[in-house]
Amino acid sequence: MCGICGVVGHRPATPIVFEGLRRLEYRGYDSSGIATVEHGRLARCRAAGKLDNLAKALEETPLSGTTGIGHTRWATHGAPTTNNAHPHRVGKVAIVHNGIIENFSDLKKTLEAGGRTFETETDSEAVAHLLDEHIQNGLPPREAAFATIRQLQGAYAIAMIFEGHDNLLIGARHGAPLAIGYGEGEMFLGSDSLALAPLSSQISYLEDGDWCVLTREHVEILDGQGRAVERPIQTASLTTGQIGKDGYRHFMEKELHEHPVAIGQTLQRIIDPVTRRIALPDMPFDASTLSRATITACGSAFYAGMVGRYWLEELARLPVDIDVASELRYRNPPQPDKGLALLISQSGETADTLGVLRELKTAGQSIVSILNVEHSTMGRESDLVLGMVAGPEISVASTKAFTAQLAVLAALTIDFARQRNLLDEKRERELTDNLLDLPSHAMEVLGLFDQIRTMARVIAQARDVLYLGRGICMPVAQEGALKLKEISYIHAEAYAAGELKHGPISLIDPSVPVVAIAPSTILFDKTLSNLQEARARGGRILVFTDEKGAERLKDIAEHMVILPDVSAFVAPILYTIPVQILAYEVALLKGTDVDQPRNLAKSVTVE
Repeated sequence: MCGICGVVGHRPATPIVFEGLRRLEYRGYDSSGIATVEHGRLARCRAAGKLDNLAKALEETPLSGTTGIGHTRWATHGAPTTNNAHPHRVGKVAIVHNGIIENFSDLKKTLEAGGRTFETETDSEAVAHLLDEHIQNGLPPREAAFATIRQLQGAYAIAMIFEGHDNLLIGARHGAPLAIGYGEGEMFLGSDSLALAPLSSQISYLEDGDWCVLTREHVEILDGQGRAVERPIQTASLTTGQIGKDGYRHFMEKELHEHPVAIGQTLQRIIDPVTRRIALPDMPFDASTLSRATITACGSAFYAGMVGRYWLEELARLPVDIDVASELRYRNPPQPDKGLALLISQSGETADTLGVLRELKTAGQSIVSILNVEHSTMGRESDLVLGMVAGPEISVASTKAFTAQLAVLAALTIDFARQRNLLDEKRERELTDNLLDLPSHAMEVLGLFDQIRTMARVIAQARDVLYLGRGICMPVAQEGALKLKEISYIHAEAYAAGELKHGPISLIDPSVPVVAIAPSTILFDKTLSNLQEARARGGRILVFTDEKGAERLKDIAEHMVILPDVSAFVAPILYTIPVQILAYEVALLKGTDVDQPRNLAKSVTVE
């Protein structure tokens, strides 16, 4: 989950690396640091906490040199202290590492037995000691790096610099992403294209087992056997403007306002503008003969998958198994012959989802991934990528990527239902038109911030909150509860509204607000009954509904936010937006760090 940025070039390295880390801070912000090669010697500056602390430390301890590496950390082994911060410097080497070295205990014991002393609590320090050990034994940097990575087990992206070598930067990747940026008289390493966007438009992505040797004028990529290989150089589409706040207070606020664009651009890619029909790429299977599909993801993407299951089962009549990736990868369920596996990830680097991808591929499943970063590891290993066009998402709490994922799943459902002869042309056009109307409805929702803020004032006073939904609205309730937990630190739980009387109703009292997702078109009478039960026990009822639903809820709801009338088919997409805004407004009232909530990171590249 950590962020890595490195450069070997002709300009001062520290400003380049620091700004790269700024763009990667969403990956982790427990501590940070930079190391450079200054006149042939290593120099280092580190700080606990966020990058602003490193900036202050650099004012007191400036670093010169044109070759450097930097790191922003999400702590795994060891507390988030300055001493545990990267880069780790041992002898004549300095390294930064993202991932987990699974055999670090064995390596540490061996190295300690040889007389080495460890100064940190991290697994990463073992890499630095091992690398320096090979250097001290007479190996040149290139050979020492290769010998080191061959001894490592686990997941890693590593960048290495060496004393006495100011024109050398070595990187290695296994299970955690690492990219090379090509410049003129300078080369770059970064955890992803966000770090490299302002530095280079030409990017190569290392594959698992690859390592690379960079100088100012040359890039050499080698595989796990030490053989030279070529990886395609791609033109990055990101711009500096896309990764700024554009005047908004937070990235999350900006990204909430980008819902209409993310949905619209995603639909433009998958709906033919002339025929107004779904136009997905050719599938590596025949959807009409599928007997079952498996959906898996993590976090918000899993809730998107749950909505997808409702759609696929109801409209395409395709049975769907769904499980969180961290469970599915170890559950080993039986898989149908030539079945479909549908995986969802914003980054395309989510470790558990990537692990499931490989397991399902081995089991003979066709792999279709819904991704925001199509050139990610998952993208390269999938049989087919259905790309969303959400643009970069910097805030740790996912927003626009979630609705873009839903847009793709909705289009996929229509496509499957058509292939399975379950939609006539009129119904297909109706569903497609419902999708095409979504961006304008999303714009209407963005005009409801004041109403949602009124509701947020109630939530901000609570310690516990219940979210309720029925049917396809249940995952929306779960997404709302997750967002509230993530960025406001208020405990929130989501339940199927019909389950309220089977236990959770015991929690209801005036101090526990109940947030209901209740469009009039989806099991409304059932939801209304459940809310009346909660109201009778002193619950404070807060509802997202439409005009028709509001008329029937006015006597029991303390606050209502009235959304545009939309079909039941697209309601989950539209109703997601206000529950995310609610979490944002509560977080503002609580004074928490909206974009970088405690203990979290954006791209979860370790188990």
